[in-house]
Amino acid sequence: MRVAGLFLAGVVCFVVLQALLIPEGFGRYGHYRAGALDDARARPVSFAGRAKCVECHADAAEAAKGGGHAAVRCEACHGPLAAHALDPTQHKAVKPDPAVLCVRCHQSNVARPASFPQKDRAEHAGNELCTSCHVAHHPGMGGEEAKTP
Repeated sequence: MRVAGLFLAGVVCFVVLQALLIPEGFGRYGHYRAGALDDARARPVSFAGRAKCVECHADAAEAAKGGGHAAVRCEACHGPLAAHALDPTQHKAVKPDPAVLCVRCHQSNVARPASFPQKDRAEHAGNELCTSCHVAHHPGMGGEEAKTP
């Protein structure tokens, strides 16, 4: 009888804790909380999307064609740009620091696929910035090509 009472008490505790801790609407759409969709809709839009960037910066999109960064979207490096797209005079886009940004993706890391371009920055460039030899939007270009915008 004691074991049955303990088991029943455990089930009651589980049901009470479940009712208290699991948010309403959880599980309605699979393993998600239904209210999360409304929460996401209420947040302001922060990303503009590549198409909006290309409207004004077609030169950058053209420069990236055929390069290693052709598939990388603008806001992956420049940050969220919805405010800039709405009013470029008030909200300037950020020009990323190549000393910080490039190594985020290209610093040697065993977790990255071997086919992904990886470098040891100190060994590869010393104290030079990546953009002193590479064009940011088309990093395969180097030398004299890097000096042209």
